[in-house]
This record gives sequence, C-alpha cells and structure tokens, in this order.
Amino acid sequence: MTVLVVIGGLQHVGTIRKKAAERAVGTMIGATAGLLCIVQQSIIGSLALTYVLMSVFAGVCAFYAIGRTGYMALLAAITLCIVAGHGDNPIDVGLWRTANVMIGIVIALVFSFTLPLHATFSWRYGLAGNLRKGARLYRGILHGEPLTAAQQIAAFADLSNGLVTLRALMPSTSKETGAPLYILEDIQREHRTILSALEMLAAASASFTGEQRALFAVYCHPLERYTRATMIGMAIALRSGKVTGLSYAATAPGASNHDADGRALPEELDGPYWLAQRLAERVGRLRELLSGFNGCWNLDGVKRAMREGE
Repeated sequence: MTVLVVIGGLQHVGTIRKKAAERAVGTMIGATAGLLCIVQQSIIGSLALTYVLMSVFAGVCAFYAIGRTGYMALLAAITLCIVAGHGDNPIDVGLWRTANVMIGIVIALVFSFTLPLHATFSWRYGLAGNLRKGARLYRGILHGEPLTAAQQIAAFADLSNGLVTLRALMPSTSKETGAPLYILEDIQREHRTILSALEMLAAASASFTGEQRALFAVYCHPLERYTRATMIGMAIALRSGKVTGLSYAATAPGASNHDADGRALPEELDGPYWLAQRLAERVGRLRELLSGFNGCWNLDGVKRAMREGE
C-alpha cells in the first residue's frame, strides 16, 4: 500500500523524494501515537480513553491538514488508525505495521532512482512545443485565412492546457535542477503574457478585410520575422539543451509604424500593430530569462552554471 501511495500519481523524481520524506515524518508521528495508545490500553485497560485519545489526535491532524503540512498530518492520522486498530492490538503487531510502512517508502525511493522520470525534460519539451505552436499560429494570423471563433477557442485552449501542465511541473523541475522557483515563475508569467497577446492579436485580425490583412502583414514583417525566429530558437534550445538555439534570433526591430517606403500605418491598424510590438517585447524577455541559465538545461547543468556564476 505504501509503495502505491508514494509512487502512484507522482511521476517525477523530485516529487517522489519530497512526498516520501513527508510520508516518513507523518508515518513516524502517527506510529508513535498509535503505539502509545496500545501501551495505554495494555496498562490502564480503558477502551473509552483509547477512543478519546485517538479522536483528539485525529482532530489535531484534521486541523493541520488544511495547511502546508497537510500531507504529513493526513498520513499521521491514517497511520494511527493502522497501527492502533481498536487499541487492543499487541505491541508487536503495531511495530510490524510501522516497519511495513517504512519498508514501502524505501522501496518507492529505490524505484525512483533506478527508473527515474525527470520533470525537467517534460517541462522543457512542453514549453518548446507551446512556443512552436505559438510561432505557427502567429504566422497563420498574419498570412492565413481568418480564424473562426471555434478555431480560436480550440487553438488557444490547446495552448492554455500546455501552460497549466507546465505549472504542475515547476516545483519538481526546481528540485531536480536546483533552479530557483522564482525564475521558473518569471518564465511562466512571460509565457502566459505571450499567449494573451497572441489571443488578442487573433481576435483583432479576425475583423480585418482582405486588404487590411495584407497591409498589416507588410507592416508587421520585421516584427514577425524577429518574433517567430526567436520563438523557434527558444524551442530548439529547450529541446536540445544547448545555448546555440537561444542565440538563433534576428535583431530586435526598432519601434516604427512605417513600412520600408516610409508610408505610415493606417490609423485603424494602430492597435493591432501595438499588440505585435508588445508580443515581440515579451518574446525577447522570455529569451533573456532562458539564456540566463546559459543554456544548461541538463539536470546538473543548471547547478553547475549557477556555481560558476557565483
């Protein structure tokens, strides 16, 4: 049971280690309380007192179960019931039940080290996939057929699902690589901002006429070239774990609402063009955050790069 509880649903090494440590602490607290209940029952012989003590302990665990120590508190209460039973278990039965739980934790840790599945790779590949999808969607917004409302909902629902999945991987990625969690939070924030800018740009371009769409694509060509090249470059770096992908990006274009011949952008396109500029800025910012790790996205690479930086 312990092996299944510790490993089941905890797919990554960083999470398994954390949960196993919490389970060990919670188990020892609950086992100690359960053994004390058995000792009390054998000495005093009051079953009512045993039930009262178990109820009080369970109530305390329930109080702490809503906080940061919730997993440990929950396991402590469960282990109390397993070890103590009705309070009339022999002491050796309680000790063996405690030993069984601890052995299960050890087995789970052995499996996590023998057949590891690292959140870092899932996080890298997931972010790379979303960046490629975003670059492809950006090209479609400027040059493809206008997206219908249903197509927009489906496309951005897919990107949002990827964003949510990455959020769940961040704590384990931080533990596996040694990368500070606040940096991963910054990356997640920029990722979310990029998707929001793309969604607003898609909504704005849906109302363009054919002539406006063609004209907007001409004015946005430098921004599009920079944005897409940077997004694809980041995807390459994340997939390969090499810094060369982060260096593959065009020079950021200067702020201008004129085309190559000096003609000003029509007033009705000012808003969407402003969105395209902000999108390019946020993509550049995300690239800076990723390059801050010196492209070392292997498990030991981040720790080594941070030590060298210090």
